[in-house]
Amino acid sequence: MVTALPLELEELDRIVQAGGAALEVRTLCSVGPAGEELPVTAVCLGNPSPSVPAVGYFGGVHGLERIGAQVVLSFLGSLVARLHWDEMLHAQLQMLRLVFIPVVNPIGMRRRTRASSGGVDLMRNAPIESDESVPPLVGGHRWSPRLPFYRGPAGAPMEPEGAALCDLVRSEMLSRPFSIAIDCHSGFGTRDRIWFPYAHTRKPFARLAEVHALSRLFDGSHPAHPYVFEPQCRQYLTHGDLWDYLSAQAPPAHVFLPLTLEMGSWRWVRKQPSQILSRLGIFNPLPADRLDRVRRNHLLWLGYLCRAGHTWREWLPTGDDRVRHEARGLERWFGGPP
Repeated sequence: MVTALPLELEELDRIVQAGGAALEVRTLCSVGPAGEELPVTAVCLGNPSPSVPAVGYFGGVHGLERIGAQVVLSFLGSLVARLHWDEMLHAQLQMLRLVFIPVVNPIGMRRRTRASSGGVDLMRNAPIESDESVPPLVGGHRWSPRLPFYRGPAGAPMEPEGAALCDLVRSEMLSRPFSIAIDCHSGFGTRDRIWFPYAHTRKPFARLAEVHALSRLFDGSHPAHPYVFEPQCRQYLTHGDLWDYLSAQAPPAHVFLPLTLEMGSWRWVRKQPSQILSRLGIFNPLPADRLDRVRRNHLLWLGYLCRAGHTWREWLPTGDDRVRHEARGLERWFGGPP
């Protein structure tokens, strides 16, 4: 019987202990076989008032992509360390809500599998269907849990891990006038990408103007950044994307921007080809120095989202400015108006 905690859950426990009463910690659900259950844990801090904006950080949706959880834990740990001395952080948190699920899929992490405790790919499991041609297998299928990207049986309830994430996003984020989510993954290409919806269709995202404004703000503040901003549909389409599903549930008057950090793991394999012989090596930087560097490198982007959430009224486009940003977004990512 395997009972050891994944190292990421051990790190989360240490961060929670260090944060003490400043953190609101709750177990959203427990998953796994009887006697070996692991918790899906949420950590919140900042102002709980529904009138303030929120930024959510999510990792470990796929158990093989441990670097996503580790990047989120690094950022949460840095915030907790600053709570003891940073008055500017405390002032920011009076006007901002921060929401974390660093390890969405703890059983997948312990088993070193992509799938959830029920053998399902959580990013193919939401009840949303593409009406366009999706790539076989990778786009999501219902053939067998023995194959990767399995969506689960048609008509079945969502997996408990994904359902818990959705419930938290609805209660802590969609109820607010403005919110941003960032979900940290790895495994595609040699570049780090910031993806936004949609994954299930090539139609432009309803909040394209707001995403374009957010990306241009970051471009201007950090012109040498390494990220490629683009809709996920530019790379491939899928069924069952959690963030497409949640974006459709945001009230029309509320702005919800779900983003994905897709770290380009192919370059880690290129630098050290022997990693391809390891199941984890395809998705994670294995040398300790490279792992530390990757964990540090994304702190700037994650911190930027805090500031953008806090100051959203200052940069969010409205009126004619929103029309201009939408037109520029259509030109940049879709080749012009549809």
